[in-house]
Amino acid sequence: MKKRYGPAFRKETIELARCPACKGKAVIQGVFHRMACVQCNASGWVAAGTGEALPVEELVTQLSLRLQAAQRHINELKHPRAAGPEALYQESNRLGAGGTNYTGD
Repeated sequence: MKKRYGPAFRKETIELARCPACKGKAVIQGVFHRMACVQCNASGWVAAGTGEALPVEELVTQLSLRLQAAQRHINELKHPRAAGPEALYQESNRLGAGGTNYTGD
């Protein structure tokens, strides 16, 4: 492994799992009232590999990365790309006159 200095260029994602104590709800039922789960710092998420709670700063970053990935996935499902022969007609290949789309028809 190569030695490097300073912070990483990209933030590594940590695999998250639901907290086994509160089952991802961030609260546990006490005798008379609900209390914040101390095993996951009241977030409902723990590190999947170790089962330990993440620090708040790291948890915010990891949840933001997961949210951004989910939003990208939703956008891909809303706007599917054309595949197969249809893709030739949908995307510009700039081979026609003046850089327009040429389909060969």
